[in-house]
Amino acid sequence: MTTSTTERPNTHEMIVVHRVFRREIELMPRLIRAVPDGDTTRARVLAQAFSDYQLGLHHHHTGEDDLVWPLLLARVDLEAEIVLRMEAQHEVVGRTLDEAAQSMPAWAAAPSAVTAAPVIAALTEHRAALLEHLQDEEEHILPLIEEHLTVAEWAKLGERFATETPKSKQMFFLGMILEDADQAERDAMLASLPAPVRLIWHTIGQRQFNRKVRKIRGGIDPHVPAAAAR
Repeated sequence: MTTSTTERPNTHEMIVVHRVFRREIELMPRLIRAVPDGDTTRARVLAQAFSDYQLGLHHHHTGEDDLVWPLLLARVDLEAEIVLRMEAQHEVVGRTLDEAAQSMPAWAAAPSAVTAAPVIAALTEHRAALLEHLQDEEEHILPLIEEHLTVAEWAKLGERFATETPKSKQMFFLGMILEDADQAERDAMLASLPAPVRLIWHTIGQRQFNRKVRKIRGGIDPHVPAAAAR
C-alpha cells in the first residue's frame, strides 16, 4: 500500500536525531575512562548523563516499536524482513544498554579502572549494535517511511516523544538535537515547535543546556577524536 497524498514525511529529522546517539555513545566511554579513581562527584554526573541517554533512546525506540513498525508491516510485502530486523536490533540495543545500566551504580559508587571495566565493555557492545541499527534504519527504513506513512502518522512519533519526556529534560534534549545540526536543520527544528517552547529555548533553555553539557563533558570535546585529543 502506498499513501495517496503527494506530501511525504520529512525523514531527515530522524537523521538529525540519530547524530545525537552516535555522538553520545562515542563520547561516554571516553568520559568514564577519564574519571580519576575515587572521584564519586564526577562519576555521579556521568551516571546521570548516562541515565538521560538511556531515557532518550528508550523513548525513541519504543515510539518506533509502537507507531512505525506495525504500520510498515501492514503495508509492505517484500520489505517486511527488514522491518522485522529493526525489531530484533532494538532488542539487542536495549539488552546491551541494560547491561551497562546494571554495572553503572557500582562504578559510580567507587570509580576505578576495575569498576569501569564492565561498564565500558557493555557500552562497547551497545555501540556496535546501535551503529549497525542506525545505519540500516537510515538506508532501508527511512525510504519505506517516506513511501508508506502519511505526514500525520510520522508526526505522531515526535508528538509522543514530547509528551513522554519530563518537562525538566525537554530543553536539554532539544539542545542535544540542535548541537550538531546545521543552520537549515536548526531553523526547521525550531520552526516545528510551539512558539512558547521556542521562547523558552532562546531566553533560558539554551543557556541551561550549555551549562549542563559543559559540566558533563568536563573539557572533553566530542568533535575531536580520542586519538587526536591525546
